[in-house]
Parts: sequence; C-alpha cells; structure tokens
Amino acid sequence: MIKISAVIVAHNEEKKIEDCLKSLNFVDEIVVILDKCTDKTKEIVQKYTDKIVEGSWNIEGARRNVALDSTNGDWILEIDADERISDELSQEILQAIENSSPCAFTIPVNNYIGTRYVKYGWLRTLCVLERQTIVYKNLKKYHEDKTLHPTCDLDTEIKYLKNPLTHLVDDDIGDLLTRFNRYTTWRATDMINNNKVKSNNFIKRIADIKLRFLKSFIIKKGYKEGFLGILIALLAGIYPLVSHLKAKEIIKNKSQS
Repeated sequence: MIKISAVIVAHNEEKKIEDCLKSLNFVDEIVVILDKCTDKTKEIVQKYTDKIVEGSWNIEGARRNVALDSTNGDWILEIDADERISDELSQEILQAIENSSPCAFTIPVNNYIGTRYVKYGWLRTLCVLERQTIVYKNLKKYHEDKTLHPTCDLDTEIKYLKNPLTHLVDDDIGDLLTRFNRYTTWRATDMINNNKVKSNNFIKRIADIKLRFLKSFIIKKGYKEGFLGILIALLAGIYPLVSHLKAKEIIKNKSQS
C-alpha cells in the first residue's frame, strides 16, 4: 500500500527540480505535474518517477487540484521544485503520519535568496514563513479563482511540525525583482477577474504603502536584514499599488484594442 505521495507542480524547472526529487527519497510515490514545460524538466523527472501529468493551466488552484487527484497515497505532501526536505524533516514527517489520524500538517519555511537565509521582513504577498503542505487524501480542495496564492477548503485539524522546509525562493536580488514583477502582474489579472479593481484613492494608497512598509520593516523585523530588509519592505509596501496600476493599464489597453 502506498502510504505517502509527494506532488510537485513544475514549469521549466530544469535547474532546481533534481535536488528537490533527491530529497524525496523517503516517500512511496512521486507525482509531477508539468505545466507548459519547454525545457529539460521532463527528462530529469523521468529518472525518478513515471507518474507524470502534462498540461496547461492558467489558474493555480486548478493545477494543484489535478496534482492532488493524481495521487494514490493515504497522505499527500505538496512541494515545489525550489524546495528541499532535510533528513531531519523527512524523519519527522514519517513519525508524524505514523502516529496520527487523518489531519493536515503545517511546516515552517526557511527562505533563501541565493545562499543567504532571509528570516525577517517577509509579508505573505512575497513569501510565507510556514505552509500547510501535508494532508490526508480527499481532505483538501483548492478554489479555482486565482492565478496566484490560491485559497482552499480544508475541513480538518491542522497540526504543526518543527523542522523547516528549505525554500530557495530567489537566486539573487535580480530574481527577487523579477518575481515581484511576475506576482504583481498575476495579482492584477486576479483583481480584474474578480472585479476588485477599486477606484483611485491617493491618500489611501499612500497610507497603505506606509503601513505595509512598517509592518515588514518593524513588526516583521526586516531591519535585522539590513539593506536587504529595506528592499523587501519597500517591495511589500508598493505591492498593492503596482498591482492596481497594472490592472488599470490592462483594462485601458483592452478598451483601446
């Protein structure tokens, strides 16, 4: 009987996915969802599993539901290609599911930019410090209404593990800025699709930037990261503004076409 299935959703991850797959040597099944891959990701994955689903999805929740539905295990471990599971975490996972009734587990996340561990300053729009990543089969269903950061229905007890998941979130500062640009574009699309493009309010926008900057830099202790903490706080502050401006731009371009 397959006890634990690991699922990876990947788009052109030839540089990172092999180390992720190697860290999954404790699971009983690996399922990989290949979304519009044009590089050598598939060839690398085939060395570790033949359970591959290929397709094209624009909604994150939809492709994650495909991943969940493609597993045969009692427990499902969701992991991304840029994440790694240590020996300590794998042992903790095995012990946790062995001694638990059906539920879900949340794991702390250590985020890295290059080789630097960045502990402080993150807001959820850019990075999470913990993630619900293990669930008993059929207890989780993603909502299919967002391009980015989908929510889900999870009607079960959530327990917490201690050992962290390693997340190689960005290769360098340039990669961080590229990801910010990509995320705000996706957020703008979601705002349009869900009719959440609000009218311009200059004072509110300024206040929102200030509050989000202070939350990142002071409350989330981004100041401990030095100049990098300032950059992360600035990006966190302007995230809604940039998303709003992009949404307005998309709407304007569509009306003119």
